[in-house]
Amino acid sequence: MTKLFIPETGFMRLPAVLSLIPVSKSTWWAGVKSGRYPKSLKLSKGITVWRAEDIHALIAEVQS
Repeated sequence: MTKLFIPETGFMRLPAVLSLIPVSKSTWWAGVKSGRYPKSLKLSKGITVWRAEDIHALIAEVQS
């Protein structure tokens, strides 16, 4: 089994996030829109990211 690397700080692109949170892209985006999942940041026209700290917090919330 491969251990997934989650940076403590920095940014994560959608494929990395979805490798940790097993939902479809459309489910993820609906969750972002509804506030269930963390808000994204737009770095440029084609680059959307999430803060690694927010993904850690989401995982901790789901595990508790």
